[in-house]
Amino acid sequence: MTSINNRFRQTAYLLATGLCVSCSHYKEALTPEEALKSFTMKDDRLGVSIFAAEPQVLDPVEMVFDEDGNAFVVEMPDYPAKPDDGSLGGAIRMLTDTNGDGRMDSVTVFADHLSEATSILPWQGGLLVAAAPNIMFLKDTTGDHRADVKEILFTGFFADNSEAQITNLRYSVDNWIYASNTGREGEIRFTRNPNAKPVSVKGGDFRFRLDRGQFEVESSSGQFGLAIDDWGNRFFTENSLHVQQAPIPARYLYRQKHLPPTEPTVNISDHDPIMHQETPAPYWRQERTKRRNAQFKEAKLDRHEYADDHFTGASGGTYYGGNGLPNDYYGSIFTGEVAGNLIHRDVLKRSANSPRFIAQRSNGETDHEFLASTDPWFRPVNFTVGPDGALYVIDMYRQHIETPTAIPDDLKEDMDFRNGSKLGRIYRIAAKTSKPAAIQPNLRRKTSSELVALLAHPNQWWRLQAQRLLLEKQDKTIIPAVQQLFVNPTDPRARLHAFFVLEGLNALDTRLVKQAMQDTQSDIRAYGVMLAERFSDCLPQLIDKANDPSLPVVFQAALSLGQFPAQQVAPALAGILEKYGKDHWFRTAVLSSDAGSSVELARQLAESAYFNSASPEKDTLLTDLAFIVGSRNRKGEAVQLLSLFSNQPHWQQVAFTGLTAGAKSSGAILDDRLKRMVAIKSEQIKKRLG
Repeated sequence: MTSINNRFRQTAYLLATGLCVSCSHYKEALTPEEALKSFTMKDDRLGVSIFAAEPQVLDPVEMVFDEDGNAFVVEMPDYPAKPDDGSLGGAIRMLTDTNGDGRMDSVTVFADHLSEATSILPWQGGLLVAAAPNIMFLKDTTGDHRADVKEILFTGFFADNSEAQITNLRYSVDNWIYASNTGREGEIRFTRNPNAKPVSVKGGDFRFRLDRGQFEVESSSGQFGLAIDDWGNRFFTENSLHVQQAPIPARYLYRQKHLPPTEPTVNISDHDPIMHQETPAPYWRQERTKRRNAQFKEAKLDRHEYADDHFTGASGGTYYGGNGLPNDYYGSIFTGEVAGNLIHRDVLKRSANSPRFIAQRSNGETDHEFLASTDPWFRPVNFTVGPDGALYVIDMYRQHIETPTAIPDDLKEDMDFRNGSKLGRIYRIAAKTSKPAAIQPNLRRKTSSELVALLAHPNQWWRLQAQRLLLEKQDKTIIPAVQQLFVNPTDPRARLHAFFVLEGLNALDTRLVKQAMQDTQSDIRAYGVMLAERFSDCLPQLIDKANDPSLPVVFQAALSLGQFPAQQVAPALAGILEKYGKDHWFRTAVLSSDAGSSVELARQLAESAYFNSASPEKDTLLTDLAFIVGSRNRKGEAVQLLSLFSNQPHWQQVAFTGLTAGAKSSGAILDDRLKRMVAIKSEQIKKRLG
């Protein structure tokens, strides 16, 4: 009788929400309470509760808490395609808990009629909104919680595919706001400064500072999910590659126009592509996979596709810097797998010999996921961390999450890609000892001094909100207090926030930057090195950092030293290559600057023991350096480079190869002296090498 009653309630629910009751190949939707029971989470210290559900939220794709603790949700009903009638159904809703039980029960529509809005970020009492082709600013100035100010800030982003548009607005500790662009092309204009030169974002992401009117392309090609840790390291999500990194920022990588083509990103997972799902692959995927594998076999291709247990729909990678879960979860990255109906967790560690990180499963999750559901409608597209320190899961809750273009026509006949568009759930994950309750930080009412104190809060949300508000206030009276926080032997995270508050208030000087370069915490030293680029008086200390015991500090030195003339920094850059040159990222970091691709650098290496022995990485370094020299074709440089190896046939041949390839790539014409030298030396080398 109980099962019959449950079935009756399920059917009534489906009828009430307008969903299909009898789809032959696909399961029916569950109520929020039933869906909650479908979760498996092995850590019994944690609990999951419903924070919000339909009708309060529909098709949610992101949620943020503003500085006063208000929850704003972006809804995207126009996925996977805009309605045929051209209507715009996207909205941003403000959720309210009127009875204090921790579950949202009241809604105010902050903004509606939005086209493909995917991301929001609190700013200046309003919200920044990513809605291709624009990034907008919306604000309520009348107190009715509806946006009456609507300003387009940036425009020109790619807008044809909802899965590859500008999204993931994130405020970082360095005072920049980052956004993912999937590498799509676009000429971005800043409407507040019509005279500013448009920025091309093709092949990269985007970052900007409204306090200074700056905007530029950033390395990486993130899709939906951008995690930024306490130290400003960025990690991004892209479908089957659930956690990636771009070790070299674009401002360095693109400063050298003649650098050989290089991939700016790296997959840092040590366990791709395997995941552990508890739902069977949907019928269409099983059938499509079977057909594709048959085609591969018929064509005698060494290729095999998998229908399940492999990442294909990774989404929403988010850094956990809260205090609502047990301490061992701090620093994890949580990623949704919408095709596998699960939440995956990665633990980060630094590589011992490279600036890249390594993402690993935790010891307790080697054969299962952090959370897995048996409900195939569970679509964890995104996450956020709240002021209470809890992890919030944004569940779009759709029967189908794949774009129709990826599925054969005959398999789409019984598929409704909008089935579930009137549903949506947000779950709260926290320690069982933490009871759901509305938290109202009211940070906008706090004094500047009170905000300074919050820079040492254990929850990253509070620290970032306090820093952002101090940046907005531009209250110079708190500079002494922030300086005191920076010099105190307190939590290094607080010192870093203090450092960048000073930067945002234009209060950094040579003394503070030098002090940062001597900090006991390596990430603060690295930022000190980066900011030393602004102060020529810091160059001697910057050069010293080429010998820092911390690899990340040396890596930043390799990048920052390139901002100075070769005659001053080439010895330090050569020393870095001698110690770390086996790593691709270190070689690229050095070569990315004029100083690091100069004949002077090659001379430093040639006069040391570096070229006394051959190795693949040394061949690659000299080939790439010669490529740059040949491509930029400065008078006399190529001859000078070859002359360094007049008695070393192997290295002359390596240099010849790079020079000619570089000249060919740019259409440069080699001067007559070099042509004669190449012809003579090539013949000599052939004879010597037999």
